[in-house]
Amino acid sequence: MLRSRAWATAWATLRLLAAIAGVAAIIGQLVRTLSISASNSWPLGLTAVDFFSFFTILSNVGAAVALTIGAILIWRGDRVDPAWFATLLAAVSTYMLITGIVYNALLRNIPLPQGSTVPWSNEILHVWAPLFILLDVLFGPLRRRLPWRALWTIIAFPIVWVIYTLVRGPLVTDFRTGNPWWYPYPFLNPNIQPWGYGGVALYVVGIAAGILLLAAGVIWVGRRRGADAAEAGSAAQ
Repeated sequence: MLRSRAWATAWATLRLLAAIAGVAAIIGQLVRTLSISASNSWPLGLTAVDFFSFFTILSNVGAAVALTIGAILIWRGDRVDPAWFATLLAAVSTYMLITGIVYNALLRNIPLPQGSTVPWSNEILHVWAPLFILLDVLFGPLRRRLPWRALWTIIAFPIVWVIYTLVRGPLVTDFRTGNPWWYPYPFLNPNIQPWGYGGVALYVVGIAAGILLLAAGVIWVGRRRGADAAEAGSAAQ
């Protein structure tokens, strides 16, 4: 709900700054990744496809887009988020929160080749951006109450991404290691999981449950804090 014009304008500025930081972090890591491939004469096209196959990257791209749109909606004087944007923002918020949780719980301590990551970029993408999104869920203006059926819209993209990842994985050679497969995250790789696809399935089910819980939490907070179009219209009169 819109608290005051000054508050909303300040929050719009924070959203835009967060979006800029996210884009800078994505570009910084992409440049590092492509430069490593170029120096090793690895295929740049496949490098770029692999890069944008990470859920982290896709989530942060979505967050940058959503935060920018959200800032514009505030600046143009909207009283409440449009339904389509409220759904987009709830979805992106869920994806960013699960990104932060999964990375810090499962992936942070996994060793990577020296120099392959940009430290400041890594922290923005996996820590600071998810934290800002959490603050946006709790304090951002213009929140609209979403129906609970929005849960199924939110879960759709992660399902499509998992299917894409598991279908593509065995069809792509990892040019970095020579392995006849490539997966963005070790817990999705049946070749290194003790139970193969069974182990992958356990992780997928667990993370899917986490996404549903987070999505439900985001919707619940929005329903507590937000307004519907009728309320926003009457408040404006």
